[in-house]
Amino acid sequence: MSVAAGWGRRAGLAGLVFHSRICAAVTAASCLAHLWLAAGSQHGTWLNVLMLAMVAVCLPCTLHIWRHGRPRALRQVMAAALAMTGVHAVLLLGTGAGGAGHSHHGTAAAAAAGAAPPGSGALLAVIALEMTTALIAATLLARLRAEPRLAESGLKRS
Repeated sequence: MSVAAGWGRRAGLAGLVFHSRICAAVTAASCLAHLWLAAGSQHGTWLNVLMLAMVAVCLPCTLHIWRHGRPRALRQVMAAALAMTGVHAVLLLGTGAGGAGHSHHGTAAAAAAGAAPPGSGALLAVIALEMTTALIAATLLARLRAEPRLAESGLKRS
């Protein structure tokens, strides 16, 4: 093995570990945000329960992704992020339909006036974050499949 090939392998390993840590950090940040929102109880009971369920599913995967980059955890994070994208899209569409979904004061008046309901920007930002989370997990999973030797040797170290 040449020196350049060794550097390339270490750089690939470092990139894989960095990718894994970014994925875990984004997932952990999402978990913390949902815990904070559920603790504040600003939403209905069913949304608080749904947020706590999401945290219960995603938090263990965050640890597995941080330490080992496990494919099962990555698939679970991808599925949860895409499901949350769908839930937030339904909530966003629900606010525009007369305030049936994720509504706050003035939603019906804003919808009647043709303006975007308050909170629409935040929901769009959350949708973008969840899609980004799913994309980061998907690309990490693709890298792990493409470089199985790197994945086995590098991500098992802490």
